[in-house]
Amino acid sequence: MSTLAHGVGSRTDLPIPIGFALYGAGAAILVSFAVLLLFWRTPRLGGPGSGRPLPTGLQRVLDGAPLRRGLQALALGIAAFVVAVALLGPEETSRNLAPWVLYVTFWVGLVPASLLLGPVWQVANPLRLLHRLLRPGAPTAPGAARLPALGLWPAAGSLLVFVWLELVFPGRAEPRTVAVFLLLHAVVHVALSLWFGEGWFARGDGFEAWSTLIARLSPWGRRDDGRLVLRNPLAGALATPSEPGLSALVVVLLGSTAFDGLSRTVWWQTGPGAADDTLSGTVGLLASIGVVAGLYALGTRLSGRLAGQDPGVQPGRYAATVIPIALGYTVAHYFSLLLLDGQKTWILVSNPFGADGVDLFGTYGNRVDLTAVGSDAIALVQVGAIIAGHVVGVTLAHERALLSARRARASDQLPLVVVMVLFTLGGLGLLFGF
Repeated sequence: MSTLAHGVGSRTDLPIPIGFALYGAGAAILVSFAVLLLFWRTPRLGGPGSGRPLPTGLQRVLDGAPLRRGLQALALGIAAFVVAVALLGPEETSRNLAPWVLYVTFWVGLVPASLLLGPVWQVANPLRLLHRLLRPGAPTAPGAARLPALGLWPAAGSLLVFVWLELVFPGRAEPRTVAVFLLLHAVVHVALSLWFGEGWFARGDGFEAWSTLIARLSPWGRRDDGRLVLRNPLAGALATPSEPGLSALVVVLLGSTAFDGLSRTVWWQTGPGAADDTLSGTVGLLASIGVVAGLYALGTRLSGRLAGQDPGVQPGRYAATVIPIALGYTVAHYFSLLLLDGQKTWILVSNPFGADGVDLFGTYGNRVDLTAVGSDAIALVQVGAIIAGHVVGVTLAHERALLSARRARASDQLPLVVVMVLFTLGGLGLLFGF
């Protein structure tokens, strides 16, 4: 359905030959690696204590309860409105606001919002407000002591449920499906927060964890002493704490985005996915995530073994270096969706319940402007995002190697770089419709 056609364009949309794109991208990664080895011999990005502090008064406002509770109340009101529209609005997906809000405005818009403003969903998550309202009537969180051991594995599972819904479930675009998902998501996570404490949302809510992870590449960050600072985004990414499940969270996003591209290729639609059913989609999604996870684990473990380090800790140690790669894939696959299909939200919000004669903002009769951004611009952003994400990933991996061993031998890092090149070529191949 068009709601979920977050396409990356066909091969003919791309203004450059595929061979040039693939060879150029691979060369860019390898040249970047060579330059880093030659000219980047000591750590340069700064640690978790780096950054220029924001004014104390500004931090007091940003961290204050009035702003956070106000944003959470606003988000809760919007969520309740979306559920009401899903249940009481038009049955046709093309005329119901709810699917467009969930799959486009919220899910896709969360990425640029977090990149520009920081971990916005951690601040505005309405489930945190529900938790606070219900907490007085519940006993002290009995599972709070066990929460740190879970790491980010619950968030990875939560995110997997959503991407399965978005990419696999046949009725995903139906308004009633959106309502059921939002209600179940709220009930499950609020219940778990009452058991594990409010800290559950940072570790268990996939949306909040993903927003926080993307915010690591924001120029706004928080030092290890709690001060809000303006700093090099790469330093923020490298300061990401290594904890259980961090690699899984990133791999779920990478693998699901790869499956998104794979599912729209001729090979998939005429082969494994020809039945277009839940089973084939589920197997394809899990297989895509499994391939990405296997390549990443192999590359990091081999790099660790060559460097004489414990291979078992390497996937977690280098997980932050995959954040820009996941971001690049996300931008490549969702950029056009946000700019083009995202217009549907602003069109339908003028008449959310489909009543006759209602046009609150004068946009209900508008059509999606497909000329808002040209196909050449979309294609260049897609290719550029994937290449830039991998170049930044290589840079972070090199810095991490320097911090771990104070040396950067090419042979130690080469397995991980080769994996990143494979990710680049695979991502571009899917853009071209292979």
